Amino acid sequence: MSVRHALLWCIGSAVILGGARPRPRPPLDNGLARTPPMGWNSWNHFGCDVSAQLIRETADAITASGMRDAGYQYVVIDDCWQVARDRSGRIVADSTRFPGGIKPLADYVHSKGLKFGIYTDAGRRTCQGRPGTYGSEELDARTYAEWGVDYVKEDWCNAQGLDAPAQYAKFRDALAKSGRAIVFSICEWGSNQPWKWGPRTGNLWRTTGDIEDSWASMISRVDLNAQYALAEGPGGWNDPDMLEIGNGGMTEDEYRAHFSLWAVMAAPLLAGNDVRTMSAATRDILTNKEVIAVDQDSLGIQGMIVELPGPDLQVWAKPLADSSRAVVLLNRSALQTVITVPWWSLRLKGTAKVRNVWTHTDVGSFDRQFSATVPAHGAVMVRITSVAGN
Repeated sequence: MSVRHALLWCIGSAVILGGARPRPRPPLDNGLARTPPMGWNSWNHFGCDVSAQLIRETADAITASGMRDAGYQYVVIDDCWQVARDRSGRIVADSTRFPGGIKPLADYVHSKGLKFGIYTDAGRRTCQGRPGTYGSEELDARTYAEWGVDYVKEDWCNAQGLDAPAQYAKFRDALAKSGRAIVFSICEWGSNQPWKWGPRTGNLWRTTGDIEDSWASMISRVDLNAQYALAEGPGGWNDPDMLEIGNGGMTEDEYRAHFSLWAVMAAPLLAGNDVRTMSAATRDILTNKEVIAVDQDSLGIQGMIVELPGPDLQVWAKPLADSSRAVVLLNRSALQTVITVPWWSLRLKGTAKVRNVWTHTDVGSFDRQFSATVPAHGAVMVRITSVAGN
């Protein structure tokens, strides 16, 4: 066991001990994101190819597919919706792609029982060269509030010479004065240690660079995000970036592992696929209510590694509000293998009941430990509950 893994194991075991308690309420207390935000964002699948038609069709699909009922709320347009500022300095949407502007689109999303999100940048221009928010924080916040925006993602491109904590605090304060409750997503890729100042500034903060649709990229985001578990809690969340499930670069086993890990880490769940054409398998992963319940648990504790059974094998655990543990048996290797979680690593004694949250089956009651066969690049996710009296 490496020194780093030993440290992770010790911290993880300490968090699990006694059912654990979340950190105190974060200094930013805007009453929002008491559980990790759930929704959809356009970037991972569509990049700059965004339009009002796409957003309307996506809102329709989120509703029809069962995603809304499963907890997905926010429909977020990423970069490329904006083209300029008018003479008064107000941000202007692309009139070809968004005829009529943004407010009618937000109204349509709201009519579906969903919430509407938008993208900006703390720098002078966005990552795709569109107008940034720098110097226009209060005007932009008022504009977004007037449009009916519920969620703002603020990026960090073209921000040379600027101080990240100060710039994001400016927009935090502008949003607070806007007259509308707006979730604030900080997206500076973990470049300026946002786990130190993000809790007093935003509702979620990126801890990593951009994810790609591959096993290696996904796992590297997990390793980075795992280091900052004690920073988050209700109202403020570590963000290892959006989901790639359904975009075609990973297998179904890898996508299930992706979703399991985001859930056990209490990460925001922002789908990034084309929900209009997704397969039944993708829909089943994204709408698995038992896995989502782990992510949305009211304790708001980020799960940690509590056991390292072998090379490329990990056991993650997350204490839940009902005193059970969500446990992920993760096989990072290229070979199917059996992974065992001993009760002592979960601070359990005696007999405990095990439920597989992917198959929706009660596996049985076990003494001292539980073992499962885990596919290559895959995960088994269970909920483990101590039997009364033990």
